[in-house]
Amino acid sequence: MHISGKTKIVGIFGYPIEHSLSPYMHNAAFKHLHLDFCYVPFLVNPESLPDAVKALKALSIVGVNVTIPHKIKVVSFLDDLSEEAKFIGSVNTIINSKGKLVGLNTDGKGFMSSLAEAGINISGKKILLIGAGGAARAVSYYLCKTASHLFIYNRTARRAESLQAHLSQLNKNVSTVNEDSINSGLFIRDIDMIVNSTPLGMKSDDPMPFNTTLLKAHQIVCDLIYADTPLIKAASKVGCKTLNGLGMLLWQGALAFREWTGLEPPIEIMREALSGKI
Repeated sequence: MHISGKTKIVGIFGYPIEHSLSPYMHNAAFKHLHLDFCYVPFLVNPESLPDAVKALKALSIVGVNVTIPHKIKVVSFLDDLSEEAKFIGSVNTIINSKGKLVGLNTDGKGFMSSLAEAGINISGKKILLIGAGGAARAVSYYLCKTASHLFIYNRTARRAESLQAHLSQLNKNVSTVNEDSINSGLFIRDIDMIVNSTPLGMKSDDPMPFNTTLLKAHQIVCDLIYADTPLIKAASKVGCKTLNGLGMLLWQGALAFREWTGLEPPIEIMREALSGKI
């Protein structure tokens, strides 16, 4: 890759950031289309987030993705938000539009595209969402509009209750559940799909997000972590249809690519780049 004074910079803010696959995906796309862009991972600790956001303008950076733990906190430092990001209260993509920083969220659309690609139709299904952070906010925005009922569990009940109250503005088919419920066979047996949006599974010694011995073969289990986590492996052994977060990563990245460049993303090139790094 040739870097010059004309090269346009995009990237990703996160803490940690060393594990990110986004640079491989985007730089492969730029190379394929002969675009003078470079995607850079930026390690931004939480205390430095306000300064990092200001630097986007100072350095004329075209835009960045935003990942853990900044998706919610970054909102207050931006000039404007898309309607979806405003409702969700979470941003995963920033565009520097002539010095105005606009926050978007492509996570939810990316997740729905990954479900469609996998042949998963959630219409009329009962779904359990584990987690209530930035990623959960993004996917729940779409899940609650389509599922017959969305149940939310979070270790800190207050966060789950806050998300449930917010989503009820869109649909009344959302409720919270407690830890006893998600580890109850009576509850789990009636669930059609389980989505883990927490970081549990990123480290080898992480506990399971719930009692996986309760799973049944007819269920769908999704994990927003890109790799096949212990949860995905346990669900596969039972015979569940499973989906990790790699498809969501691909499609949310494709949407961000389109926003930054104004061009259609080369999906298969991006997919190949991700597959080579897993």
